[in-house]
Amino acid sequence: MTESYCTLAPGDPVHRSYHDSEYGFPLRGDNELFERLILEINQAGLSWALILKKRAAFVRAFGGFDIDAVAAYTQEDVDRLMGDSGIIRNRRKIEAAIANARRLVELRALHGDFHGWLEAHHPRDHAAWTRLFRQTFVFTGPLVVEEFLMSTGWLPGAHRDDCPVQERIIKARPPWLDCHDKAPSYG
Repeated sequence: MTESYCTLAPGDPVHRSYHDSEYGFPLRGDNELFERLILEINQAGLSWALILKKRAAFVRAFGGFDIDAVAAYTQEDVDRLMGDSGIIRNRRKIEAAIANARRLVELRALHGDFHGWLEAHHPRDHAAWTRLFRQTFVFTGPLVVEEFLMSTGWLPGAHRDDCPVQERIIKARPPWLDCHDKAPSYG
């Protein structure tokens, strides 16, 4: 049996802050949601610690994850990003970030923003979310989708019930909580 993130993260200098103040808390802002999606995509096949260590470089490289700016990236930007040793230099992941930004720009016409799109499709179970993400975005397999949705409060399971952070998350009223009469056990 592997240890849970709630057991490992609190004593770890790389994971502690993310675990205690971000993971599982609801996000609303377009750029914040887009950042989390792109970080989760880049984590695929790698460790989350590596992504957290490179996070500042990702923010710089992708212009603060401004969706409109990334949607306007050209081949020159892809080349620039492929040469940036501060980020994950994987062409498919870089191109996925750009394609997903462009898709989010398109979705604004129907839903106003990324949060509105998520709200319009909530609630769903993990399998249904994965199907929807695969129909809508690029490089969004089951693990990317699950971690994105748990980390942003759309699916439960980010923290164990006995984790002190879980109580703060429940007070923040994540979307998954609205689907239950009371806070269920997920840990």
